[in-house]
Amino acid sequence: MRRAAAYRGHTVLVAGAAVAGAAVARVLLAGGAQVLVADQRESERTAELEALGARFVGMPSSVPRGVDMVVVSPGWRPTHPLLAAAAAAGLEVIGEVEFAWRLRDPAVPWLAVTGTNGKTTTVLMLESILRAAGLRTVAAGNVGLPLAEVVGKQYDVLAVELGSPQLHATPSLRPLAGTVLNLAPDHIDWHGSFAAYAAAKGRVYAGNVAAVVNADDEWSVRLAAGSERIVGFTLSEPPPGGLGVVDGVLVDRAFGTDVALVAAADIPVPGSHNVANALAAAALARAYGVTPAAVSAGLRDFRPAPHRNALVSTVDGVAYVDDSKATNPHAAAASLSAYGRVVWIAGGLLKGVAVDDFVASVSGRLAAVVLLGADRHLLAEALARHAPDVPVTEVTRTDNGAMDEVVARAAGLASPGQTVLLAPAAASWDMFGDYSERGRAFATAVAKLADR
Repeated sequence: MRRAAAYRGHTVLVAGAAVAGAAVARVLLAGGAQVLVADQRESERTAELEALGARFVGMPSSVPRGVDMVVVSPGWRPTHPLLAAAAAAGLEVIGEVEFAWRLRDPAVPWLAVTGTNGKTTTVLMLESILRAAGLRTVAAGNVGLPLAEVVGKQYDVLAVELGSPQLHATPSLRPLAGTVLNLAPDHIDWHGSFAAYAAAKGRVYAGNVAAVVNADDEWSVRLAAGSERIVGFTLSEPPPGGLGVVDGVLVDRAFGTDVALVAAADIPVPGSHNVANALAAAALARAYGVTPAAVSAGLRDFRPAPHRNALVSTVDGVAYVDDSKATNPHAAAASLSAYGRVVWIAGGLLKGVAVDDFVASVSGRLAAVVLLGADRHLLAEALARHAPDVPVTEVTRTDNGAMDEVVARAAGLASPGQTVLLAPAAASWDMFGDYSERGRAFATAVAKLADR
């Protein structure tokens, strides 16, 4: 990558050797930089980086001598001792997103999506719309493809998903258009407070030509205050200058006058939250200049990523739905709202988020609950307070067979016409590698149930 040559002769410490950190290290090495890689343990990935010329330094207590700057992976908290030592030494500490932004081709704009929930669905909707418009594009960032890998390639525009840890260290980020889809408490353990979490999310609005806000979400609107142009979207009829829904049709009154985009019924994912996601994707695409026809085609052709309200199977009249990506209460509430009577599978790591108001709000939909994971007792206590008549069972085991037991218990509690919904409201790291692994375990357990 031509721009990476600016780091030739510099020594850069890459903190973290996971997907994002490894991508940064490869780009720096290709540009001629000296690269040190810090991580808890050696791995196949660190070995690959060493083969390319990097030096693995483990987890040093201080910054190695000669380091000029630090690029940190999103998993590292800003309070990490190594990062604190770097800051105390006067070194610049930036994230992978900031690194990629500095290397980008200025002629390739970014359309950026963040929020507590719906980010991946929205950014993939946006990618689908941009491709329907005939543009060279890709969805990158928190969706799984590191931005450091794509900024040097031939694209017209990028659809960028950004989580709050990625946005934390991005002082110069200026997307062409950006959106905060919604905001609710999450990652409090990482940021230290809700205010810090919100501030990180708000960075997506810096320098926008169009700041796309969810007019139905107080924080989305608040974080965009002061933006040059604000474009709101709503599930209601839109005012002039916004997007919304009229008689079941998504309508644009921001980039045209009563421009019909697509019928809500033609969006191939259920739930009002996904209509909101589609409106956000449409607004970002329209801000870039995409035609209404391309927006319609892209949303009709959209196919969701796995583990997002995906019907796994119907067994004995009971639907089994995998929404393992619902890793916080806000996401789980949206998921539960899409179904009638639900046997809810929940639990994991709550990341410091309170659950009482959430449990109270969904209690009317619950036929029964099966709990698993490290923080299941917090959900059980909230259910006892706000849904005392709902049967609750807890699975205490954490081995590979835990999900089989969870699904078996849910099946025993469900009646024909109901939905067994995996929407954990919590992260998966206590028992699984990630939410995808948790979703796959659920699907495997449902398949075993169907084969009995």
